[in-house]
Amino acid sequence: MNKHASVRKDMGEAAEIAWFAPICDGDDRYLGERDERYKSSWEHTSRIAITAEEQGFRNILLPSSYQVGQDTWTFASALATLTTRINLLTAIRCGEVHPPMLARAIATLDHILKGRLTINIISSDLPGHKESSGLRYGRSAEVIEILKQAWTSDRIDFEGEFYNFHLDASPAKPYQQNGGPLLYFGGYSDAGQELCAKHCDVYLMWPETTPRIEALIEQMKSKAARHGRNLHFGLRIHVIVRETEEEARSAARELVSRLDDHIGMGIRERAQDAKSKGVQRQTELREAADKEGYIEDHLWAGIGRARSGCGVAIVGDPDQVYRKIKAFMDLGVRAFILSGYPHYESCLLFGNLVMPRLKTISLPHLLGRVPDAIPASPLGTAKRF
Repeated sequence: MNKHASVRKDMGEAAEIAWFAPICDGDDRYLGERDERYKSSWEHTSRIAITAEEQGFRNILLPSSYQVGQDTWTFASALATLTTRINLLTAIRCGEVHPPMLARAIATLDHILKGRLTINIISSDLPGHKESSGLRYGRSAEVIEILKQAWTSDRIDFEGEFYNFHLDASPAKPYQQNGGPLLYFGGYSDAGQELCAKHCDVYLMWPETTPRIEALIEQMKSKAARHGRNLHFGLRIHVIVRETEEEARSAARELVSRLDDHIGMGIRERAQDAKSKGVQRQTELREAADKEGYIEDHLWAGIGRARSGCGVAIVGDPDQVYRKIKAFMDLGVRAFILSGYPHYESCLLFGNLVMPRLKTISLPHLLGRVPDAIPASPLGTAKRF
């Protein structure tokens, strides 16, 4: 079997299973009821990340937000030397850092991590500013082009609407080869989707009904093809898994049992992306759900009552959760970013009940970005990589 056929085989059978580090202070046992035990702190969130590695997760999302919490890049740098196998999906809010310095910072962290760095591109407004989506996505496209020049060329020679640089690229060379760290992107506006199709590697979707996910994948494949590119697809979604379905559904009800809807609205509206097209779609799903909050079998929209952005969870016993993940894989999803409340306990539950059923991969290793490639884990041995 040649190398490309082997990659296609692994991609068809496996997925990159990632967890979430709530460094933006979004962890709780009961939504809408703050508990100091779950407040964002180095001790709490680093414990979650280290546990995710121990449980066999291949990546972990480190988000970015100007709320009570921790800085993404500082957190990632500290976490880098405490982990050895898990990738870090580190969020970049484009325009926040001078691009050549950002390229150098990425290269430095990538060398510390020995190629375990992946990048989540964000184009929402910077704190304290309100700009048009066209301006934001235009800036993001220039940042990405500058980063790619820095990673792959001897010089940064770029002239655009926002940035003009003529610099030596030597300080910005990452550990990863063949294009540098993979770029993950999530966005639903036309401009956002075009940015991803032209420049990024993994299109991240928020939860949807199965037919809508399938249609969105086909739509993005067509957009990427117009640029002569192929995309991989990811899904950001919560998970509530218990030994039985009734226990899982009960846990979902318990999660929102103390939620005041006015408090929930305040939580939703404080986020930078509260008015985005993607957030509006999550609201539509929640409003169309049945009386218990389910949009289809085992997809529960109750979390969105107190959370901006991804607001749907897979709910069920281990078999049901595995089958739902597998159904998304059959549609073409190859990366999952999971989370649950509280995040530490939910990481252990998924790791113990579902992870052993999954064959996992690291996308950067599989796609040849990292010199010392790590193969996909055999089925049932994900915890040992």
